[in-house]
Amino acid sequence: MRIIKRSGAEVTFDAEKIILAITKANDSVVPSERMTPIQIKRIAEDVEMAASGMNRSLSVEEIQDMVEDQIMNQRAFEVARRYITYRYTRALVRKSNTTDEQILSLIECNNEEVKQENSNKNPTVNSVQRDYMAGEVSKDITKRILLPRDVVEAHEQGIIHFHDADYFAQHMHNCDLVNLEDMLQNGTVISGTLIEKPHSFSTACNIATQIIAQVASCQYGGQSISLTHLAPFVDISRQKIRSAVTVEMESIPGVTEEDITRITEKRLREEIRSGIQTIQYQVVTLMTTNGQAPFVTVFMYLNEAKSEQEKADLALIIEETLRQRYRGVKNEKGVWITPAFPKLIYVLEEDNIHEDSKYYYLTKLAASCTAKRMVPDYISEKIMLQNKVDKNGDGHCYTCMGCRSFLTPYVDENGKPKYYGRFNQGVVTVNLVDIGLSAEGDMDRFWEIFDERMELCHRALQCRHERLTGTLSDAAPILWQHGALLRLEKGEAIDKYLHGGYSTISLGYAGLWECVYALNGKKLTEPDGEALGLEIMRKLNEYTAKWKAAEHIDYSLYGTPLESTTYKFAKCLQDRFGVVKGVTDKNYITNSYHVHVTEDIDAFDKLALEAKFQALSPGGAISYVEVPNMQNNLDAVLSVMKFIYDNIMYAELNTKSDYCQECGYDGEIEIREDADGKLIWTCPNCGNTDQSKMNVARRTCGYIGTQYWNQGRTQEIKERVLHL
Repeated sequence: MRIIKRSGAEVTFDAEKIILAITKANDSVVPSERMTPIQIKRIAEDVEMAASGMNRSLSVEEIQDMVEDQIMNQRAFEVARRYITYRYTRALVRKSNTTDEQILSLIECNNEEVKQENSNKNPTVNSVQRDYMAGEVSKDITKRILLPRDVVEAHEQGIIHFHDADYFAQHMHNCDLVNLEDMLQNGTVISGTLIEKPHSFSTACNIATQIIAQVASCQYGGQSISLTHLAPFVDISRQKIRSAVTVEMESIPGVTEEDITRITEKRLREEIRSGIQTIQYQVVTLMTTNGQAPFVTVFMYLNEAKSEQEKADLALIIEETLRQRYRGVKNEKGVWITPAFPKLIYVLEEDNIHEDSKYYYLTKLAASCTAKRMVPDYISEKIMLQNKVDKNGDGHCYTCMGCRSFLTPYVDENGKPKYYGRFNQGVVTVNLVDIGLSAEGDMDRFWEIFDERMELCHRALQCRHERLTGTLSDAAPILWQHGALLRLEKGEAIDKYLHGGYSTISLGYAGLWECVYALNGKKLTEPDGEALGLEIMRKLNEYTAKWKAAEHIDYSLYGTPLESTTYKFAKCLQDRFGVVKGVTDKNYITNSYHVHVTEDIDAFDKLALEAKFQALSPGGAISYVEVPNMQNNLDAVLSVMKFIYDNIMYAELNTKSDYCQECGYDGEIEIREDADGKLIWTCPNCGNTDQSKMNVARRTCGYIGTQYWNQGRTQEIKERVLHL
């Protein structure tokens, strides 16, 4: 059995340390108040048994809480008082400097919690360590100085989650839609160098990757770009190539216009291939200042094109993007594997969804890519136009910012819809499971606690907003001055764009499944459970609407993609309420409104049910279905895609894509328990458990992770059932 020290390092449980600590407290009281050595030993044994029954690594604080309880059970109250006093004194000493141990453990790579905090960061790399070290300082300042005490306490107790505290000390926002069109067409500035409008498709792709890297270094969430913004440069290259080919062919008799066109298009495709390869490999190999590849999403939407010619050119770009992603990238052994980024989103629309649609060939290619590489994900234009309606009554289709965070519809002062150049201010998530358990089945009490937690979240979100208020454009010139988001003057504040709907701020929610089950013993897949779940979702939306009306800030409800936090919330719930069957008996809680990963339900029923909840999560949400290897069953993949088009706005198919570097096995790497009960990734072919010698790709929160996960998320991945 393992425990997690305060520094984050994971060590083997040692009952003798418990005996020693109790004995010290025991020896400090008068003989008549002391326990016997047998009582002390029994306490250590009981704590060890209780800890092993939790099926996870407990923290030192959790172990000490158990010790306190056991001393009290022995009615050794004076010993308990001395033990508690000692703990309090040590806590005061630690509080004088809260970051030293964490930072040292990061440098030595033995902080297990931080190592598995982000599934796309390698904690052994200097740049990642530097980012984590800065993050520890930021979290320390945030907790001690920047946030109200009750918000910090609620965060630490897992009642809410104040996201990205490791960046909160700086004036940074969450995620955005990069206005690549403006930057390419009107020029930009990168590191003080003027970048003018490119004169070829390949140059446009190169500039785009530089923009992506710069943007990633100036904000902490995901960013999205649209391939549509690259499409105009295809024809620019076409004309250049045609002119060059015409000159080349002048001296060759019998060359026709058709020949020139054929040669031109062949060379153009070669340039498109090179340009897309630049984006793919640059994004995968770039290392931003936060120690990872840019968290970028690439949007593929034919109907976004401004003309039929541009749409046809966009189709060429989409085709090449899908083909290259299908192939993958080579790992250090030269084997083709699945990269985490860029994330791809493909819009299903009338031009590509039916067998007789003009661009159906792209949809078939997308299906093949999904079956092998887990991307693209799918947006239904049909459903999105119904869900995303602006104040003029017009529906819109556009990309999310990263894995699932969606802007709300916005019309500018000229009456035109605007999405690119907008951003999200940040997220605070409420733990719905905690409210459900705190109510103890009393619905009146549930709504009372719900109201209290909403006000707590509201004040926490106001802290996020206030932290950005007064931010000058100079803080991130690529964002605020040079077109990625805006073109403000030097020294100009961004305050105007924090109000009026230009940007959003997100109320996240997690654990709807467990919350409902705690209240009425019903699942979301049952009528009574579904009804209560939808009622809770509507109530959450009432609060965001109320705050928005009062403050002219675009609060929006967001289906939180818990990664490391799913484990944290589960541990906190077990500490507060014990192990409650069907609610806290896992080391994770369910993301947003999702059907529980262990629930036996088919893909179509799952998507149809979750569509109702997704429509009530305007700030962002995504649904998924878990599928086996579908490379030899593309008809089934296409059937799911067509169902998505008709029924749900945004969904994805999860499969597996693994490789063992020790033996060359390219099937599914399995999750098994070791002797200590810890879940470890294991090659079923050769038994390899060295994570540095295997490539594992799993979708965890709307994006693909490749650097492994904490024990809670690993258990969730292990327990997923297939929906197809």
